[in-house]
Amino acid sequence: MNRSRMVFTILSILLTPALSTQTRNRFAGRWDITVTAQDATYPNWMELVEKDGELQVRVQPRGGAVRPAVAVKADGSRLFVAVSPASGNRLAVSWELELKGDRFTGAQKTGESVSGQLVGVRAPALKGAPPKAWTDPEPLFNGKDLTGWEPVGSASNFYWTVKDGELVNEQRGGNIKTTRTFDDFKLHIDFNCPERGNSGLYLRGRYEIQIGTEGGREPSREMGAIFGFFPASRDLPLRLGEWQSYDVTLIGRYVTVVRNGVTIHENQEIPGITGGALDSREAEPGPFYIQGDHSGGLRFRNITVSLPKR
Repeated sequence: MNRSRMVFTILSILLTPALSTQTRNRFAGRWDITVTAQDATYPNWMELVEKDGELQVRVQPRGGAVRPAVAVKADGSRLFVAVSPASGNRLAVSWELELKGDRFTGAQKTGESVSGQLVGVRAPALKGAPPKAWTDPEPLFNGKDLTGWEPVGSASNFYWTVKDGELVNEQRGGNIKTTRTFDDFKLHIDFNCPERGNSGLYLRGRYEIQIGTEGGREPSREMGAIFGFFPASRDLPLRLGEWQSYDVTLIGRYVTVVRNGVTIHENQEIPGITGGALDSREAEPGPFYIQGDHSGGLRFRNITVSLPKR
């Protein structure tokens, strides 16, 4: 057993889920987290609940799907989370957090070394009332050029273009986002995802609705899912290689998604950010963004948005 694996095994034993029989744990609830590492700053998310006297934590790392922590222990204003175990060449990841009011700070360790600093704030409830009326739909894509759209990050591997009135990702590369940001909205978008295609539509740059397939391994990662959290409530044909549509209404963190005229999420609460989110600032407006870094051949058209009338 290598040293990092031994350290994590000992940590996991020490951090067996703690019992709480007196009061609600101070870390209970949802947290929007920012990780500052040596080479990047990126979002994470955490939720702590108490069930049957035990603390349970699930975390949303930088990528992939939300997952349960390996182990957790609370000690007053301090929380120790074994985030992920060592596996192959990957070292174990753990957090050591300290709470002050509705904010915590702490260190992320990879193996025995500190790999980042964490700041967490309580996630907002985002329970806004539906508007009395919406504006008429306005186009987000003009069908002529990329006006209103820009690369996410570096443009060195950006393969998005406009062909025959369609927004096209010619090959696997960078992601694309709107230059505008949005709070509550109604979105319509037509999409054509090729066979074995895999992409995602991000709402406010934080919440992914899956487009395409990950091979059927997890329903919460398949077409129409709120990625990692909820599969589509209706099992519809994939229809890869055909034109399809999403009609999405997002009010606060409550989403309704209609795929090809069939409601697959109805006023569903999105607990937190999903993997690949641009940031964890859930109270702020954000852009729409579309993944292009999983596969190429994606095509989009008829992208419109309606906003609340104030």
